[in-house]
Amino acid sequence: MRDKTIQKALSFMEIVHNFSLKKHNTFGIEAKAKQFVAVHSVQDLKTILQENKTQQKFILGGGSNMLLTKDIDALVIHIDLKGKKIIEENDDFVWVESQAGESWHEFVLWTIDQNFGGLENMSLIPGNVGTTPVQNIGAYGTEIKDTFVSCEAMTIESQEMKTFTNDECHFGYRESIFKNEAKNQYVITSVVFKLTKTNHKINISYGDISSELAKYNITNPTLKDVSNAVIAIRQSKLPDPKELGNSGSFFKNPILLKSDFEKIHQQFPEMKYFDISETEVKVPAGWLIEQAGFKGKRFGDAGIHKNQALVLVNYGNATGQEILNVSKDIQETIFKTFGIHIEAEVNVI
Repeated sequence: MRDKTIQKALSFMEIVHNFSLKKHNTFGIEAKAKQFVAVHSVQDLKTILQENKTQQKFILGGGSNMLLTKDIDALVIHIDLKGKKIIEENDDFVWVESQAGESWHEFVLWTIDQNFGGLENMSLIPGNVGTTPVQNIGAYGTEIKDTFVSCEAMTIESQEMKTFTNDECHFGYRESIFKNEAKNQYVITSVVFKLTKTNHKINISYGDISSELAKYNITNPTLKDVSNAVIAIRQSKLPDPKELGNSGSFFKNPILLKSDFEKIHQQFPEMKYFDISETEVKVPAGWLIEQAGFKGKRFGDAGIHKNQALVLVNYGNATGQEILNVSKDIQETIFKTFGIHIEAEVNVI
């Protein structure tokens, strides 16, 4: 009976061979998947994993944080789980659960429309909800870990479900357990956030946001005002992946020990930096790349965006390897010039 049930389930999930991933990665890179299937429920996912135990598998979300440098010789499983709901609330807070396949930005706008606070500074970040904990995404002084309660994840090997709490995710700067100890072991299926209903913690400490609000004489901003300001800033600096292939910030901002930074700073007194602890500083990678002369440069169809040096772009038909080569050239030049190593934030496949 079980076999018949699985066959019936699979009939709704067609596995496609030699499938183009061009529309499934925001860089717009042409690469083929040996096999491809989209799953629309947790049961679909369980069935596919059970039926393809020995197959190499590659889990695909919104395709917004990866650079494909080659075809994927595996079964690509596209996580397309939809839905969002309030699971608990009191006078001050609300716990909202979103399925992994929901668009992150659409989800953020939905929370703002309900007057739920906490995610507004992360408006317009590309990708889907399910991949946000993996990177511990963040922008303008806010990170996922600030509002993240837990996520549900399916173990690829056994198909058992596991809940990861905030602590268990080992969040760091663009880091989590899912990029380290638990890498390639789980598929996140849903995420729960705890958001404010009253007394919103409006964070406009980043200069760009306060100056954007000042343009409209907004002194007491709402969640929507902050979100609109963030969207306006991002649109002015960052290319829309639908028009120009990109993955947002390609590099992480390097974190240096103050003792190391002081030596570099003596040599380059104009270098921008932010104190992040008593012993560490963060240096804007975009500033380093711009100073090294890469901003707006183009190498064939691969290049560095004219308004934001952190963003590498595909002007049309660049291969993943060509973009990777540009990124390595940038890393080597920054290291030679400043003695600072910058790491890719994007997953290179």
